[in-house]
Amino acid sequence: MGTEEPRQGKTTIAPEVLLTIARLSALGARGVARTSPVPGGVNRLFKRGLDDGVRIEFKDQAVAVDLYLVIEHDQNVRDVGRAVQAAVARAIEEMVGMDVLAVNVHIEDIAYPEQEPQ
Repeated sequence: MGTEEPRQGKTTIAPEVLLTIARLSALGARGVARTSPVPGGVNRLFKRGLDDGVRIEFKDQAVAVDLYLVIEHDQNVRDVGRAVQAAVARAIEEMVGMDVLAVNVHIEDIAYPEQEPQ
C-alpha cells in the first residue's frame, strides 16, 4: 500500500449553484420577505435565475450579484440591504471560493401584512 497522492482534477460549478447560494443567503437575512422577479423585457428571456430574483455576472474568476427583493414592512431598508450584501458575499466566498466583486441589492417592494375585510 503506497501513499500515492490523489490525482488532481478540475471542479466546475454550475451557475445554478451560485444562484441558489445567493438566493438562499438573501432569504435567510433578517427582514427579507421574498425575492422579486428581475425586471426587464425581451432581454430577460432565456436567462437563468431571473424569476428567482437573482442575476449573476461572471468577470474573469469573480462574480457580481444583483438581488431583487421584497422586504418586510417593519424593517430598515438600509440595514436589510447591508445584511444581505454581507451574507451573500460571505456565502459565495466560503462555499465556492470565488471572489465577489459586488452584491447589488434592489428593493422592489415592501411586504405589508394582509388586512382582513371588514
